[in-house]
Amino acid sequence: MVPLQALIRLTRLWNLLIIGLAQYCTARFLISQELWKDPQLFLLSVSTILIAAGGYSINDYYDVKIDLINKPERVVVGKTLSRRTVLLLHSVLTLTGIGLGFLLSWRIGLVHLTAGFLLWLYSNALKREPFIGNLTVALLTGLAIFSVQLVYPGWKATISVYSLFAFFITLVREIIKDMEDLRGDNTFGCRTLPIVWGIRATKVFIYALLVLFAATVVIIHQVVTPLPVLFFVGFLLLPMGILVIWLIRADTRKDYYWLSQFSKMIMLAGIFSMAFL
Repeated sequence: MVPLQALIRLTRLWNLLIIGLAQYCTARFLISQELWKDPQLFLLSVSTILIAAGGYSINDYYDVKIDLINKPERVVVGKTLSRRTVLLLHSVLTLTGIGLGFLLSWRIGLVHLTAGFLLWLYSNALKREPFIGNLTVALLTGLAIFSVQLVYPGWKATISVYSLFAFFITLVREIIKDMEDLRGDNTFGCRTLPIVWGIRATKVFIYALLVLFAATVVIIHQVVTPLPVLFFVGFLLLPMGILVIWLIRADTRKDYYWLSQFSKMIMLAGIFSMAFL
């Protein structure tokens, strides 16, 4: 019997709930109010959550030595749960998520098959390389929102903007987490951006990413379709401006931890903002 508390910690339950909430809000507020009770949406969310849970499990499996330095209080692999149990959980969660995806549609099945493979590859190798690991997680996060359009076809600019938002804020958060975890990553030979470039250059790169997202929203508004720009400024761009100010001043591991948490709050604010469109 797998201890519930250990399972919650291993699979990042709260992050999984955010994924499901994002997909439900996308369907409910950006496509149709009736979709919240559609069984296809439920199947999509369950499938996506299982894939993500499997990804978190295999990530902790491979990162146990690094986590013992960076976050020793959160380690469950090899303590509460055996490595064999974690590996089995990853396989069951991922394969079930892929199977449910194919049950929904071949498109979703292929997307989740690719996501499951990339999450394994990320945990096994990509996260130890500069930027490519961060980019992989960010792409998969943005895809979780965009995949709603694969179930309910019909391109909507707002869904694309929110997918880009999820991509950029996740990319920024992953890089900030690398700053927070620099000591453990460096000990075991990881080559993350803060290790390869240094903290100062990595901060400049984050600023550039946030400017690029803001510019993308403006371009979509001007060239593709009108967007409620003032709304996006208030709910998305202003919080990211606060993030920049905080990041400029940050120089300790604790600072980067709170920046990572604030990035998650920005993501939640973005999701809830869908209700006001």
